[in-house]
Amino acid sequence: MKKQKGMLIALILVFLLGGCGGKIETKSPKISTTLPPASNLYTIAPPSQSPSSSPSSSPVSSDKPVPPEKNPTGDISDSQVFINYSSVKGGYSLEVPEGWARKEQEAAVDFADKLDGVKVAVESATQAPSVDSIKGTQIVEMTKTGRAIKIDRIQEVSLSQEKAIKVSYSSNSEADSVTGKQVRLDNESYYFYKNGKLAVLTMWAPLGADNIDQWDKMSKSFRWDIK
Repeated sequence: MKKQKGMLIALILVFLLGGCGGKIETKSPKISTTLPPASNLYTIAPPSQSPSSSPSSSPVSSDKPVPPEKNPTGDISDSQVFINYSSVKGGYSLEVPEGWARKEQEAAVDFADKLDGVKVAVESATQAPSVDSIKGTQIVEMTKTGRAIKIDRIQEVSLSQEKAIKVSYSSNSEADSVTGKQVRLDNESYYFYKNGKLAVLTMWAPLGADNIDQWDKMSKSFRWDIK
């Protein structure tokens, strides 16, 4: 009897295994190969960029005079037309080249054409300047903050309209923003005083340019419009 039961159980097992092909399947979890959205990924930032390899601007006081141009451009044409410019805030007027770019700020004005320029700045002063006072104040500041300033002459002058202290000097221009090139400039500054105001008229052009007559015309045209 026990033998018959054992045979029956064996037959049932064979039937069951045969129906399943004799294999037992196990399900393994699926592994997704899809990456998460980019916004959820960690990114490695590029290394911070080092400062530009180009040399930084040197202190103005360390500038060395650059060689003058062999054939400098900057002559104001003999046919240049001049017009009268008047500053209400500054209380002065003078003749300036027509067509030059103009920039105004309060009592100051700046006219420029390529490497040529004319500007007037006004400040308060307690007394009229002298050659000695200009040497002890303005010249000291000029050589400290200017670019390779070389003073040629300081003198008192009597112009057709006013008296002034005239300073003739050379300097380097500002470096070109693209090429970095500098040009040696010829400069003339005139210091005019009246009733607590000091006006400084400055004209510049590439060293060697011929603007004697034009600069003479502008400096002689300066006049105070204040009492």
